[in-house]
Amino acid sequence: MKWLDLPSVKTARGIVQLPGSKSISNRILLLAALAEGTTYIHDLLASDDTTRMLEALTKLGISITQTAKNDYSVIGSKGIFPVAEVDLFLGNAGTAFRPLTAVLSLMQGHYRLSGVPRMHERPIADLVDALRQLGANITYLGNAGFPPLEIKPADTHPANRINHVTVKGNVSSQFLTGLLMALPLTTKESIVDVSGTLISQPYIQLTLAQMRLFGIQVEHTSWQQFKIPERQNYQSPGHVTVEGDASSASYFLAAGAIGNGPVRVQGVGRNSAQGDVLFAAALEMMGAQITMGENWIEASSNTSNRTDKPLRAIELDCNHIPDAAMTLAVAALFAEGSTTLRNIASWRLKETDRLAAMSTELRKLGATIEEGTDYLRVTPPINGLTPHAAIDTYDDHRMAMCFSLVSLGAPVRINDPDCVAKTFPEYFEVFSQIVQTELK
Repeated sequence: MKWLDLPSVKTARGIVQLPGSKSISNRILLLAALAEGTTYIHDLLASDDTTRMLEALTKLGISITQTAKNDYSVIGSKGIFPVAEVDLFLGNAGTAFRPLTAVLSLMQGHYRLSGVPRMHERPIADLVDALRQLGANITYLGNAGFPPLEIKPADTHPANRINHVTVKGNVSSQFLTGLLMALPLTTKESIVDVSGTLISQPYIQLTLAQMRLFGIQVEHTSWQQFKIPERQNYQSPGHVTVEGDASSASYFLAAGAIGNGPVRVQGVGRNSAQGDVLFAAALEMMGAQITMGENWIEASSNTSNRTDKPLRAIELDCNHIPDAAMTLAVAALFAEGSTTLRNIASWRLKETDRLAAMSTELRKLGATIEEGTDYLRVTPPINGLTPHAAIDTYDDHRMAMCFSLVSLGAPVRINDPDCVAKTFPEYFEVFSQIVQTELK
């Protein structure tokens, strides 16, 4: 589909069953493949990113069987993939590319990893530099510092390596995630020092939680040093159910906060392992009414002391919710005052340069935008959103989903809406079910 026209809608109300978390799905698939025993995975996300991981693991010789619509059984390899030489195409799935690079570099095989053109623009030098400290034999096949990569058997056998490595923490948390997931394969004590400020800390918490599920304990000191004790092996926990995706929840919660509500998302709640549940607290700061249960979150507009806008502007350090912060940028169109989102430099290294893309598209709607190296300030237009703006999505699923919220203020066109297949193929169908389409 080249574009999708969304009519102006008045309210949002309903219940949404969330798809599985992308971050959890790809972590669990990889850990299940490395573990001893068979893992039965329930509610796995069906998306382009998980398809890339499933394809890669199958090519590496892992036996994976789909047992129901979103359920799979994975027979683990006890830490050594059966296939020692293969080419892997990983699309634009960072949650597959980065951890697989780390894991494969610790095996004595020959692998080539590539992706779509945008993946070849996403930096990976910090991870490669860290792996080379461990003796990994990795070659850049294109531009230095970027995929595609070739991995060959290391000159130093893993048994003789010293597992003490330093990695930068201020570019992508996926580099640290990859290292932490790979190092237990050596069964030696491993220490990872993080230089600089660790961004997206909740994603590392998520990684540690999944590793614990598979029997690996990791100790850390102030999120700057991580220690993996020796003689630990991945063990299947048997059955695993994937939480709903907290990043995907943000669009529906924002719709409830803007469009009266209530909108309830099911599959993620107050005890979620995902950092993006903190998006609900940001909405609450903007004046929304939020309630939570064990496995659900609900958002409504707060009807008390309302101006003509349903939300109020905030200033927020978004280091802990980099993906969900994009939703805040669009929600800011419905807030009284100027909203400032800080510490979002990592946006520039995602599926597209999200800081530049968000600035460009928000301006099409009449907003006044100030874009810095690591911040975005959004001031909504005085006389309402520009109707019928054509929003470009840059082959970025989150751009398409974020800007669907514009329809709560004006009719809008979403170009290339099918890019949502990366994480949520049915997004627009589900969104249409919670909005009331009568004109304002």
